[in-house]
Parts: sequence; C-alpha cells; structure tokens
Amino acid sequence: MNRVPKPATLLGFALVLFLFRPALGADSPNVLLIVADDLNCAIGPYGDPNAITPNLNVLANRGLVFDRAYCQQAVCNPSRSSFLTGLRPETVGVDDLRKSFRETAPNGASLVTLPQHFKNHGYYSQDIGKIFHNMGDTQDRQSWSMDEVFHAGTHAADTVHSNTPVALRARKLKKAPVTETLDVPDTAYRDGQIARLAASVIRDYPDDSAPFFLGVGFWRPHLPFVAPKKYWDLYDPKQISGPLLKTKPTNVPEIAMHASREVHGYDGVPKQGNLAPELEQHLRHGYYASISFLDAQLGLILNALDESEHRDNTIVAFVSDHGFHIGEKTLWGKTSNFELDARVPLIIADPRANKTGQRTDCLTELIDLYPTLAALAGIRDDSPKSLEGTDVSSLLENPNQTLKHAAFTRHQHPFYAPREKWTAWGHSVRTSDWRYTQWRSIKDGQLIAEELYDHRTDSTESRNVLEQYPQIARGLAKQLANHPASSSGARSD
Repeated sequence: MNRVPKPATLLGFALVLFLFRPALGADSPNVLLIVADDLNCAIGPYGDPNAITPNLNVLANRGLVFDRAYCQQAVCNPSRSSFLTGLRPETVGVDDLRKSFRETAPNGASLVTLPQHFKNHGYYSQDIGKIFHNMGDTQDRQSWSMDEVFHAGTHAADTVHSNTPVALRARKLKKAPVTETLDVPDTAYRDGQIARLAASVIRDYPDDSAPFFLGVGFWRPHLPFVAPKKYWDLYDPKQISGPLLKTKPTNVPEIAMHASREVHGYDGVPKQGNLAPELEQHLRHGYYASISFLDAQLGLILNALDESEHRDNTIVAFVSDHGFHIGEKTLWGKTSNFELDARVPLIIADPRANKTGQRTDCLTELIDLYPTLAALAGIRDDSPKSLEGTDVSSLLENPNQTLKHAAFTRHQHPFYAPREKWTAWGHSVRTSDWRYTQWRSIKDGQLIAEELYDHRTDSTESRNVLEQYPQIARGLAKQLANHPASSSGARSD
C-alpha cells in the first residue's frame, strides 16, 4: 500500500519546485486540476438529495458549474486518454483499458498532453494520484516535471483487508471486499495520502517560482466502496433514496444494457444475476460514503490553497472521468451510452473571473477542457493545432452562451470481453433536448439498433421513443454521421 512520504521527501519536492524557474509572466495563473474516478452527477452541486458534499458546494460557489458536461467514452483509460490529449477516442486510438495513447495516436510519441503543454510553457508540472490511467510504473512521465506518485496499482488493492493477509484469512476472503467500513484514519487509503501530499505541495510552493500545474487524481468513489467509518456514519442507510428508475427503459434494445460485470468481481457480491435489495441499499450507502470521503479530501486541498499565497492566482478545475450507475436501469457501473454514464461533474473556478457561483446549460465535452484551461492561462495561441475540443472559457464570464449544439459519446458492446468478442459500437449524440444512439455491427457496419430519449420530459431516459419521433431520429442520425465522432462506423442510412 502507498504510504505518506516522509518529511525529507517533501523537502526534496520543495527544493525541486524552488529550483524550477523558467521565465513566465508574473501574472500567469497556477492551475490545479482535480480528477475524480467514477463520480456521476450524484453530488451536492447537482442536486442529489443523498450526497453530503460541503466542499464541492464551496468550490461550486467559487466558480462555474457545468450542468451539461459529457465524457467521450464512459470508461477510465479511453476517457482520460481523450481529454488529456484534447482528442476524441477515435482519433487518439484508445478504446480499452490496456492501450497507451503514445502507441496508438498519430504521432503519439510526440503528442503534447494537457500537463505537458503547460510544462512546455514554463510551468512546473506535477502529478499526485491517478490522472492518466493506472497502468504500469508510469502514467506518462514526459508530461510531468518530476516522477508521478500514488499513480499506480489496482483499485482492489486500496483496501485495508487486501493489504492485511491475516485479516483476509480471518474473513475468509479470496478477493477484495466490495465495501469496507473500518474505524481507521483517512490515510489508511490512497486518497487520504494524496490529499495531504497535495496540500503540503501547495502550502510550500514558493511564491517567486514558476507557476504550477498540479494534477491531483483521486481513486474514489470507484469500486470497491471503501471509506473510513465516520463517512459511512454521515448517512442513515434507511434514508438513502433508491434509484429514480429501477427498471430497464421501455423499448430499450438489449445491446444497450450490460451485465454489471465490474461489481460482480468483488467479494460479497454474487458472481452474476440480480442483487438482493439489502445489498443494493448497502452498495448505494457505500457509494455515497466514498463520495463524502472524497469531498473531505478536496476540503483539505482547498483549505491549503486558502492558507497559501496562491489562492488569488490559482485556477481550480474539478472533473470526473465519466459517470456511474448505482442500480439505475438495473445497471451497476459504467460502460454504457446512457446519460448517467456519459454526463460528468465539471466545475471551473478562476479567482480572476468577475462572476462566481454561476451555472451553465451550455453543452460541453471533456475534450474542451484542454483548450479551455490553456486559454484561461493565456497560452491558447500556442496550443497544438490538432486539438478537437472547443475553448469554452468565455462561459466563466457569460454562462448563458450556446457554444456547442451537441456532445458525442461512444461505447463498444460488450466492454468487459476480449476484443474478438466485441460485436458492435454504439455512438450517441446528446443535444439540448434529445439523446440519440445507434448501434452498428463491428463486422459489417450494419445498423443493429437505435435509441431515442426525450430529455424535455424524461431526464431518466425511461422510455425509448424512437417510434414516436422518427423524423427527430433521422435528423440526429445525420448529425452523428457528419461528425468526426462517427469515424468508426456511424451512418445515417
């Protein structure tokens, strides 16, 4: 298990920070990018009555809440490879958990990532936690000014029991428990360690050094749902409401669904089949406890920023890599094209902005994050010309603009299977009123199924209304076919 670095290690960090002083404008802002894992819009700023997130609420009041932000593929590696390069998954070539964008993207070896872009412009760039996907010993060393920390390993290993063989034997566990509610300090888990290291870096960072780009990647609330007992105790499990939609959508094609394989891989959950109501409620409790644990770690970092010399010159961006289902539509996990997987929390707080505590309904994609942060930092003109996202930084001053008319997400079926067993790609387009998805065969490109959901009256996507609105579907099919996101097979026939 990762351990909190010793004071001497922190001193070494501070020395590196102090010595790294490329010339930049005195008013160049710092950037603090905080990435959550598997966090859907079940958080305070987005109105979920269950979630207890006082620190996310504070951040929302400082900045702009994006109410319609969408990932490009609802699973970790494809999503992160996409928004950290500013390229769609189809372009960057990452569609599973194993591929590296340095090997799949056009000119991948020389591709400039978001943190690397800031580093190339004189920023000190540091990674603490899971920013890129957690593969191997390094996530992407060339993006950072020093080695990454707390970035590798599996989520299943981030449990007390998994790191205590005696405890595993005592409980007769053969694999990681799906939940853990122990009376332990926050630092028993990676996120507690990550938050304290990030807070120390912010507090100790010399004011007269180069501006910093600090990436802080939390591992929660990703499965397993583990958090110290005090965060579980924030909730009365009997008061946690159930899913708004407990059944499959009416007329949904079966290919749009999945077997919730991820949750079935943990101890305490049957290998397949439906979950007992008591287990479902316990897992929902665990998800919210994990969110509150994450929120507390965010609070430590925000407090450190407030106590430092950097608060008035640090842009804070908070985002999740994709959403997550906790029983909605009978689904557990991600890997779908539904709204709850595709939509993500996104908050950007720039202390230099004239407006705070604002919200925007403007459709936004995660690939927009790269050009937007570059623009806010004043290095937009030098951004790579290949970026496929849109600079939406003007929304911080005028959140009522319409800068995009659609957001695109895709997913293969079934995801948790060898590539040779993939049968289809689903491409989804989200407009202000509709979500349209079409599924096409990987083998011959033939249309397999279509979905259309009317978000004017059905925010939970409870009914596929394709037959009622064929003309709407045909128009959205053309929009999908004419967009670069359709490059792996979407057509309008």
